[in-house]
Amino acid sequence: MKKLFVTLVMSMFMVSFTANANTTNLNNPTISSIVQEEEQADAPAESASFTQELKKRFIEGGPGFMGIVLICLILGLAIAIERIIFLNLASTNTKKLTDGVEEALSSGGVEAAKELCRNTKGPVASIFYQGLDRVDEGVESAEKAVVAYGGVQMGQLEKNVSWISLFIALAPMLGFMGTVIGMIQAFDKIEAAGDMQPSLVAGGIKVALLTTVFGLVVAIILQIFYNYIVAKIDGIVNDMEDASITLVDILVAHKK
Repeated sequence: MKKLFVTLVMSMFMVSFTANANTTNLNNPTISSIVQEEEQADAPAESASFTQELKKRFIEGGPGFMGIVLICLILGLAIAIERIIFLNLASTNTKKLTDGVEEALSSGGVEAAKELCRNTKGPVASIFYQGLDRVDEGVESAEKAVVAYGGVQMGQLEKNVSWISLFIALAPMLGFMGTVIGMIQAFDKIEAAGDMQPSLVAGGIKVALLTTVFGLVVAIILQIFYNYIVAKIDGIVNDMEDASITLVDILVAHKK
């Protein structure tokens, strides 16, 4: 019983001491001001997001060249996304198509194989159809048709890709031009002021370099998409060449 009484007394003493300490801290104006200053210092850091910072830097760089660089990014991404969708739709299972054409030639003849190619999407199926359409004129005519139409399909795969490479080269060049113009404006301000003030130089250089940074960022983003598209085109072209050789072998075997 004595132990329980001692425990209760000690608990009440600790609670009273803690409450008095908290009250003292709250009533102390120095401690309260320090806490408020820390909270106010942390608030902007938490509220400032990446999008807001990017928008701020974009406005600081000036709407002229920054807007042109942004247009390069938008157009480049639009073309890149269109090409990626087109190339993904153009990708076909070449092995399955080749086996289907060979089976159709054995069972239903050339017309059955052509019907299979008509119902299959992709450049490989289109090349197969052109070769099968000339098979009555001989294997050599079919081979020439395959090669000629393969070049046509390759041109369709590479359509508008050169525009992406143009924007990749144009974006950093515009950024550098904006930097040079910004430096000229900074020196004009120094000349007009008649004094070498660090604030004039620092502000002009910061605004000038922002255009270079955004131009390089746009070029890096578009370069990644460009390399992916080129690799995708190379893969499809290799499939087209392998499938064309296989088709000629199938036609030669079918003629025998």
